[in-house]
Amino acid sequence: MTQAPDATETYSDRVLNFTIPSRSARGRIVRLDAVLEEVLSAHDYPAPIAHLLAEAVVLGALMGGLIKEDGAQMTMQAQTQGGIVRLLVCDFRAGELRGYVDFDAQRLAALGANPSLFALFGKGYLAITFDRAGGAGRYQGIVPLEGASLAAACESYFAQSEQVPTMIRAAVRSSGGRTLAAGVLVQHLPDGEEARERLHVRLDHPDWEHISVMAGSIRHDELLDETLSMDALVWRLFHEEPQVRILPGAALRRGCRCSADHYRSVLSRFGKAELLEMRDEDGMIRVDCAFCAKVIPIPL
Repeated sequence: MTQAPDATETYSDRVLNFTIPSRSARGRIVRLDAVLEEVLSAHDYPAPIAHLLAEAVVLGALMGGLIKEDGAQMTMQAQTQGGIVRLLVCDFRAGELRGYVDFDAQRLAALGANPSLFALFGKGYLAITFDRAGGAGRYQGIVPLEGASLAAACESYFAQSEQVPTMIRAAVRSSGGRTLAAGVLVQHLPDGEEARERLHVRLDHPDWEHISVMAGSIRHDELLDETLSMDALVWRLFHEEPQVRILPGAALRRGCRCSADHYRSVLSRFGKAELLEMRDEDGMIRVDCAFCAKVIPIPL
C-alpha cells in the first residue's frame, strides 16, 4: 500500500481517502470521536435519536468527503409526514459537520430501546443535495427511506440518482456516556458523462463484485476499534491488491453558521412590519439555532 509523502496514520476526526487503481475503485473511511460528541452535546438526545444522528453525521462526512470544490456543501435531510422523527438534517462544508433531529419524545418513549428505521420514520424520504460553490448550481436526489438503516438509503441514492455502484457501512457504539461512530464508503469509479455504462452492467463487473465483497467484510467492531488506525483498516481489507493509494482528506470539526452577521443577512429579507412582529419587549429578535442550541439576540 502506498500513501502520500509524510502522511501519518489517521485514527479519528479526519476523512481518509483511498483508491484501488487496478479495480477502478475509490473509497472514504472515517471515525468520529470528539467531533461527534460536540454535535450530540447540543441537545439531550435520548439513546435511539443519538444513535440515529451519529449514523447520519458519519454518512455526512463520507459523502461530503467526495466534494472536491472549495466552498461546496452536501446536505442530507430525512423527513416524513406524521412520523416520530419529524426532521433529521446534517451537512458538510469544508470539513465542518453539523446535525440536528426534531422528534416526538412522547411517541418515541413508547417504542422501547431499539426502534427500527421504519418505526422512527414510517413512510419517509431522504433528500441528498450537493450545492456547488459560488452559486454554480446544485443537484439533488430523493429516495424513499427504506431498508434497515440510513446507510442503505444512501446506497439507494447513489444507485438511483448518480448511477454509481456504491457500498456503505456505518457503525455506532455508545457506552459510558460516550458515543463513537465510523463508516466506510466504496465506489466503482464513475465513467465520463458521455457514453457512460448503465448501472446494471457495472454492478456485474468482476472488479466491482470483488471490491464490494472485500469492503463488505468489515465488521462493526473493527470500524470502532480505536487502537486500529483507518490506514490499517484499509490495509486489512485490500492488502492483496497490487496497489492501494491513500491520502488523508479533510480534518473534521463541528461547524455552525449561527453568527449575528448571518442572521442579520437572513432577516434583511423580511419587511419592516414582519420584523416588528418578531421583536421582543427588549427590542431584540432572538434567533434559536437548532443545530447548536444557541440563542442569538439581534437588535432591531
